[in-house]
Amino acid sequence: MSETLDSEHRTVLLRGGEVHSPADPFATAMVVERGHVAWVGSEGAADAFASGVDEVVDLEGALVTPAFVDAHVHTTATGLALTGLDLSSASSLAEAAALIRAHASARPADRILIGHGWDAARWPERRAPRRDELDELTGGRPLYLTRVDVHSAVVTTALLDLVPGIRDLAGFRDGEPLTGEAHHAVRAAAYAALSPLQRTEAQRAARRHAASLGIGTLHECGGPEISSEGDFTGLLDLARSEPGPRVVGYWADLDVERARALGAVGAAGDLFADGSLGSHTACLHDVYEDAGHTGVSHLDAATIAAHVVAATEAGLQAGFHAIGDAAVTAVVDGVRAASEKLGLARVRAARHRVEHAEMLTPETIAAFAELGLTASVQPAFDAAWGGEDGMYADRLGAERARTLNPYAALLRAGVPLAFGSDSPVTALDPWGTVRAAAFHRTPEHRISVRAAFTAHTRGGWRAVGRDDAGTLVPGAPADYAVWRTDELVVQAPDDRVARWSTDPRSGTPGLPDLTPGRDLPVCLRTVVFGQTVFDRPNE
Repeated sequence: MSETLDSEHRTVLLRGGEVHSPADPFATAMVVERGHVAWVGSEGAADAFASGVDEVVDLEGALVTPAFVDAHVHTTATGLALTGLDLSSASSLAEAAALIRAHASARPADRILIGHGWDAARWPERRAPRRDELDELTGGRPLYLTRVDVHSAVVTTALLDLVPGIRDLAGFRDGEPLTGEAHHAVRAAAYAALSPLQRTEAQRAARRHAASLGIGTLHECGGPEISSEGDFTGLLDLARSEPGPRVVGYWADLDVERARALGAVGAAGDLFADGSLGSHTACLHDVYEDAGHTGVSHLDAATIAAHVVAATEAGLQAGFHAIGDAAVTAVVDGVRAASEKLGLARVRAARHRVEHAEMLTPETIAAFAELGLTASVQPAFDAAWGGEDGMYADRLGAERARTLNPYAALLRAGVPLAFGSDSPVTALDPWGTVRAAAFHRTPEHRISVRAAFTAHTRGGWRAVGRDDAGTLVPGAPADYAVWRTDELVVQAPDDRVARWSTDPRSGTPGLPDLTPGRDLPVCLRTVVFGQTVFDRPNE
């Protein structure tokens, strides 16, 4: 797989593999022309094209699928985690301290140190690093260090000193991780301190890594409380000027015209209706099991309704970050109020989104279906924090925790699903995401590999209003990935996948066996609009 395409206008024949296409469930070959799929079919029929193409690629038995779409990414933060300080592997406070000290020593020229991924809930010490400890570990330099959910952070004194009035902001409690307004303020200061070179290097690293995983499209979720306008527009410019996964931008701002001016397709993404469960800031109807409060609400139903009306009238998507059940209820109530003003058909046609949507009820699931809301969700959250002994159970108790992330119920109701990672909250890992949905920790929420794969490919395209992409059929954009994988299977309905599998007699093309313990497919090549953006060196 060492060949590369030097232009999306070349005509290429891929043959001798397995092509995952609804156009032909037994396809072994595909022709790409001018950035689109031109033909899909059998090996014998491919001979007719062999003499008229610019390149013939022997797949050597490899699997070809649509490229993945990651529907929720923070690209710069992902790149900084890849190139910088990553504490996700730290199993104790002491181990995290050693990693912080080593990183500070290795980066003497950086104006600011940025890290991610600590999770005190997994550490025997059960606490975050204190500011005085961080000051000593970094030699007094500015450090911004986010919790795994990116909704709270610990920082050094030097970084606090860059934010006048920080101690008066909501979410500042001396000696505790920063949340809310205080966290947003230090995050803005930290990102403003990045050099343009640091930022661009991080964005390139994130796109390279995504391409190496068979991801062809990233939905960037930026916003004034998340990054900066320069970060957002710089990423969009980079994606237009350099090969790599395409980037679709969402700007989380109630100012719809500002989102449009920045080149966003929606005033959406992480427009916070609440926070996160890990940081006790998701907004709940009932109190947390391990805290005497119900979290934090950032948007009420009236504000949500006004935003949906403004975005719909502007021809943009609206969307909200909503995790707790009270926050999801507020979003549903607001969107319903907007539909009463504009008409249900118009609101449904806009395909507004809800990010995360972890705590759902039968009533809110039905409302998603009624209002045409896309659930942009992250199955890796359940893999990381679900189960009887996970963070969800700590925060909510086992009974409430078992209700989270009900993917089978969403599909039964006809709610569109788009899968993502929320990287760097959880890693870019598309096949791992599909596996997490198919082997959900709560069996009744499991869906089939096929349904999960669709949510992570075609679902991401549908979430931006495109119904003509995400499958390998003639006329579709030639966004695809080539995989080395083990046996392909076609699942039959059974209790494990809550009857969301495909009958083998239907002839639906097979997908890899993702049973836990088996190796995940390895990406050999990723192509975006006919242009190769990743090619694995020969091993």
